[in-house]
Amino acid sequence: MKNGYQKTIYACFLAYIVQAIVNNFVPLLFLTFQDTYGIPLSKITMLVTINFGLQLLVDLGSVGFVDKIGYRASMVIAHVFAAAGLGLLALLPDLLPDPFMGILLSVILYAIGGGLLEVLVSPVVEACPSDHKEQTMSLLHSFYCWGHVGVVLVSTVFFRTLGIGNWKALAVIWAILPLLNAFIFTKVPMASLIEEGEKGLSIKDLAGMKLFWVFMLMMMCAGASEQAVSQWASTFAEKGLGVSKTVGDLAGPLAFAVLMGSARAFYGKYGEKIDLDKFMAASCLLCVGTYLCISLVPSPVIGLAGCAVCGLSVGIMWPGTFSKAAASIPRGGTALFALMALAGDLGCSGGPTVVGMVSSYFGEELKKGILAGVLFPAFLLLGIGLCRRCMRGTPEK
Repeated sequence: MKNGYQKTIYACFLAYIVQAIVNNFVPLLFLTFQDTYGIPLSKITMLVTINFGLQLLVDLGSVGFVDKIGYRASMVIAHVFAAAGLGLLALLPDLLPDPFMGILLSVILYAIGGGLLEVLVSPVVEACPSDHKEQTMSLLHSFYCWGHVGVVLVSTVFFRTLGIGNWKALAVIWAILPLLNAFIFTKVPMASLIEEGEKGLSIKDLAGMKLFWVFMLMMMCAGASEQAVSQWASTFAEKGLGVSKTVGDLAGPLAFAVLMGSARAFYGKYGEKIDLDKFMAASCLLCVGTYLCISLVPSPVIGLAGCAVCGLSVGIMWPGTFSKAAASIPRGGTALFALMALAGDLGCSGGPTVVGMVSSYFGEELKKGILAGVLFPAFLLLGIGLCRRCMRGTPEK
């Protein structure tokens, strides 16, 4: 890595761990909030909706100000918001008359930080001088998976050792990491995403490109393929195997996250020897196979194994699509990365929703819902083919 930019890459790795903390710590406390503050589940589920909904708005809104204030300032602001939300989570529920409002305000703060990180981290890494951008991007995104695994494991050990009643101390501990990384981002070198003298494309410019819409379709399908199984893996384990929620969380989402991170780390290490299109296409086919295995094989154990292997199959989809878009639309700038993040988040929210709706239609039959989800990797495979067809012409048209 040239000119010390390796430090910038490492800071971005930490930023994705912060993103994992933002998205995965508070859900571990939902039952605690219900028992401690008497908050009904209907309100608690709003926290997830508001977190991801606000991140979607930040994805879209960031186009207007990130380029104006710069990536360094935006990165620092994102980490400060994440730290503030996590830290105030330990204070506001007891300080405000309504504990739910305290939790909600904390979620809003860290959701702003999380939304900004999702837009910023990938282009910062893409801008760093490197001979192997696709591998670096894949390795970068693996750190979200390792962060997810770390949050679940560290929090579980903390709660078992010191008691769930001390969750506020853990919230403060988690808030230290974004504060530390905010300071790091004031020091590391930052490269420009756009060549000197050039101007990034606007949303209107991007909207006029067929290739852009292909990548948007691919990002939506990548997010949907990933979350359609991940979000339901714990429920599948509990219902199919009759295990406790703790075991279900470990056997379902955690195994999924470990294998997804492994796929990204594998491509990050060996990607220079692998054709990205072929690797993504093979991953799509494996994903289709895991969906069919989960939904059609009667054995719950094999179905749960399918959930885990699904994590392996979706690993390259999100970072691979990001890398292909950045290489194919080199002047895309902040607008491209923000809209790609928006499309990915829409897929992440839409995938589990489709599975849930189809399952409900067939009498709460989760396997039927997951079977419907096979369309997501199938459409992503179609998108890879369309992308190659578009690339035979001029890349930015």
